[in-house]
Amino acid sequence: MAGGEQRLPGGPERVALKKEIGLVSACAIIIGNIIGSGIFISPKGVLEHAGSVGLALIIWVLGGGVAALGSLCYAELGVTIPKSGGDYSYVTEIFGGLAGFLLLWSAVLIMYPTSLAVIALTFSNYVLQPVFPNCIPPYNASRILSMVCLLLLTWVNSSSVRWATRIQDIFTAGKLLALTLIIVVGFIQIFKGNYKELTPSNAFRFWMTPSVGHLALAFLQGSFAFSGWNFLNYVTEELVDPRRNLPRAIFISIPLVTFVYTFTNIAYFTAMSPHELLSSNAVAVTFGEKLLGYFSWVMPVSVALSTFGGINGYLFTSSRLCFSGAREGHLPSLLAMIHVKNCTPIPALLICCLATLIIMLVGDTYTLINYVSFINYLCYGVTIIGLIVLRWRKPKIFRPIKVNLLIPITYLAFWAFLLVFSLYSEPIVCGVGLIIILTGVPVFFLGVYWRNKPKCVNRLIESLTCWGQKLCFVVYPQCGSAEEEHSHSSSSHSWRLVSDTAVRKSHQRGL
Repeated sequence: MAGGEQRLPGGPERVALKKEIGLVSACAIIIGNIIGSGIFISPKGVLEHAGSVGLALIIWVLGGGVAALGSLCYAELGVTIPKSGGDYSYVTEIFGGLAGFLLLWSAVLIMYPTSLAVIALTFSNYVLQPVFPNCIPPYNASRILSMVCLLLLTWVNSSSVRWATRIQDIFTAGKLLALTLIIVVGFIQIFKGNYKELTPSNAFRFWMTPSVGHLALAFLQGSFAFSGWNFLNYVTEELVDPRRNLPRAIFISIPLVTFVYTFTNIAYFTAMSPHELLSSNAVAVTFGEKLLGYFSWVMPVSVALSTFGGINGYLFTSSRLCFSGAREGHLPSLLAMIHVKNCTPIPALLICCLATLIIMLVGDTYTLINYVSFINYLCYGVTIIGLIVLRWRKPKIFRPIKVNLLIPITYLAFWAFLLVFSLYSEPIVCGVGLIIILTGVPVFFLGVYWRNKPKCVNRLIESLTCWGQKLCFVVYPQCGSAEEEHSHSSSSHSWRLVSDTAVRKSHQRGL
């Protein structure tokens, strides 16, 4: 592999996605996407609804346990259907095109652009905080810095997969070091005897009696803090030896994040009372101010570094979702093309960047995130239901990993409980989330299901595709040995999304 392209043994260079994500980078993608700004800023949501320190810590551990159950199911799906695209690819394969398209539609339209926008705005707010120490950073300054950060990382991801994964490795290491600092300082506090809030008599002293509804809300807060555990499945085809490294990365990352989350919260309670934690808008910053003294600046810097790595991770994985959707014929074929030298999906990256910029400019980002949480959680459950359906439909398909059926059933029991409670307690938010998903139905029938479009429409699409190829210097990936290893899978599809006419025209015009 040289110059950004892969070579067939004894053959010419070919343009294809490169397998450059090893085990360390795979772990960095999972950890980097799970650990965002939340654990630094506001773990008070769990405490607020749990009603006691001890129950809050139990819920953090349970949140990691449920994420582990879900990730085990995704590990089986990822090695059974070894295609990039994660949930979308599995739902499309198991339930058909419409179900897959609705998931893709909601993810591309609102889910990932909104998440990216929130992370980018959090980054800019913390970077600007030293410049505006006594007030909230100006709206325009925050938006501009967020956009600059997003454009910079889009350029990095467009230039090199290796650069993008190195950034992810470095910034994931940085955020883990910051959390390790919090945990170490917390243990020092415990050795000094400052663990009053953690003694059983105090830890389980309830200032309110939590109802089932409160427990469900606390668990939702905890489980959403673990969102991102499925992101490695979006880049399966770029993993080195995915059948070994995908499950390995999951088995390493989820327990590590659970450990870090739990002990970070324990550390917080060595410095703050529950009342102080609940009144803080940035828990890690308050922790730093109380215990780190001169080095308290480390905490806001850590939040900025954490969110910068989070933007990179979301951009990297969400662009692969667009790429996979285009390859299946559910998005314009231009989005399934990659740069002839860098082998990066530039059109898909640009669409993700553009959608995020639009959300930043015109959307009420923090309101949209409520709908995103519901849609995201709905997608997890549907995908894991698909695992059980696939077991029933294709019991003899080759499965390098096969989890006990109790694992998906247990996960779905938690999922159904939280989903029903969400529908009961937040009917408007859930209703709007469902409407966003269902708006994709007419788009699917007009754009995908309707094959015999007028010739003028087809000519326009071909012209736009060729223009986009020239602008981005991209072509459709060439099949070769990297993909042939998966050809035995019954889920494989031919890469045929660009019409023959468009391909011929692009070659005739010099691409």
